[in-house]
Formats: sequence, structure tokens, C-alpha cells
Amino acid sequence: MTLNQPNRKLFLAISCLTISAFLFSIMGICIRYASQTVDNYTIVFFRNFVGLMLFLPFIMKQGTSFVKTEKLWMHTWRSLVGLAAMYGFFYAIAHLKLSNAMVFTYSSPIFIPLIAWLFLKERITKAMLIAAALGFLGVFCVAKPDQGLWNWVSAIGIASSLLASMAFVTVRALTKTEPPERIVFYFCLIGSVLSAIPMFWVWRPNALKELFFLIAAGILANVSQIFMSHAYRLAPAGQIAPVNYMAIIFAGIWGFFLWQETPDFYSLFGFGLILLAIILCSPLSQRQRKSL
Repeated sequence: MTLNQPNRKLFLAISCLTISAFLFSIMGICIRYASQTVDNYTIVFFRNFVGLMLFLPFIMKQGTSFVKTEKLWMHTWRSLVGLAAMYGFFYAIAHLKLSNAMVFTYSSPIFIPLIAWLFLKERITKAMLIAAALGFLGVFCVAKPDQGLWNWVSAIGIASSLLASMAFVTVRALTKTEPPERIVFYFCLIGSVLSAIPMFWVWRPNALKELFFLIAAGILANVSQIFMSHAYRLAPAGQIAPVNYMAIIFAGIWGFFLWQETPDFYSLFGFGLILLAIILCSPLSQRQRKSL
């Protein structure tokens, strides 16, 4: 079956978002190992600062025209909510199972269609709502409402999920005029400046092993961000957001191999629901539907 141009873009967007989720899950592994000895403030700073350093050669090649933008206020808002979400997410990784932490962060697709409708005036279709509902149910089957899900650490995780959804929708708006590389650059620049303030009070020299995980996390996170920005440039946020749930499945695989976290029946059932949610927004199942 040959895909037409709109469906081809949607398929490419889903592919980019899947790669982004995969890289982000590996970043979670690095954060988990680093958090054993490194404080959250330092981890957040390195994640942003490493990304900023990666852009220096690119800026030198492109010239100052690369950083020129008429959307500085939108870049700033995206950075503020994204940075707040990052603090919460990294904290959740340090104190919860990796899969549970990913569940909270990637619950953001539940909020994205509504936020995209409110701020970007993107339509909400029945397929989007069904996919979000299935994904939401799958999230709870994977995590399960136990003591790891309903404590104050989890509240931080849920808050980071809501903030992340705001950041994702802002990225979608920015991609209308800004290239993905510029979006990630401003996020790293503003994030580095702001995160350096709290890190200053707890700074200490880091061991080589700590630096390895911190730098690797920064590289993986920023490459993941570029893929994510490309995805949201190709398709509406509400339409492809459920693909983010793939990171939960990846995290479950890493948890099994690295920390012997064996999924039970409910987790496997949840994975199935998450995959079904992704299929509902795939090019082969997307059809024209009336907006609600």
C-alpha cells in the first residue's frame, strides 16, 4: 500500500518520535546510574550544558544568523516549563523504578491534545481521544497503583508530565518558523544559565565515572530532542503524541536486563494497550473524522 504525501509525513513523524523515545530511555539509564552519587541539580545542569557545547561547532559553521529569532519569548517559555519538568523527571528516576519514572514523564500525551486544542487550535478527533484513553489505561497497568505510584515523589512525576506536555505543544508552535536545531539550542542555552544557579551551591569535582554518565546523558537527551522537534514539525502534536509511550516499553526492557525488573501480566497487558494506542495514530489507520 503506497502512502500519499500527508501519510508519508505522518509515518516519518512517528519514526522520528520512536527514535527519540528510544534514545530518551537510554538517557534514563545514564541518569539512574549518575543519580546514585550525583545530586539532581548537577545532573540537570550537565544535561543542558553538554547540549550547549555540542552546538558550538555548528554555530561557528552557520554563523550568527543561526541564533537570530523573533520568537525569543516562546523559546524562553518552552525552556522554563521544560526545565521544571526536567527537574521533576530526573528526581523521579532517582527515587522510583525506571519504568515507573518513564510512565510519569510519558503520561504527557494524555494532556497534549487538550493543550494543543487550547493554544494551537488543533482539532481533537475521536481517534486521538481513544488513543489517549487507551494509553492512559496502559500506563496504569504498567505502573500499577502501589506505594511507588501514589506518594509525593509520584506527585512530582505527574507535575513534570503536565509541564512536559506544555513544552511539547510549545515546540510544535515553534517548528512553524524555527528549525529544530535552533529550538534545542535555545533550550540548552537558557537551561544552562538557569540550572547553573542552584548547582553552584552544591558543586563538587566529579569522578570520571560520574562524568561519563553525565556527558552521555546530555548527548543522548539532545539528540533525542532533535528527533522530537523534527517529529512535531511533520505532524500535529495531538496526532502523534501517543508514540511517546514507546519509551515506557523501552524502559521496561532496560529494567529487566539491568535491574531484573520482571513485568507481570498487568504490565504486559499495559504494553499491549500502549501499542494499540500507537497503531491508532499510525498512517494506515488515520482517516478523516469529524472534530468533536
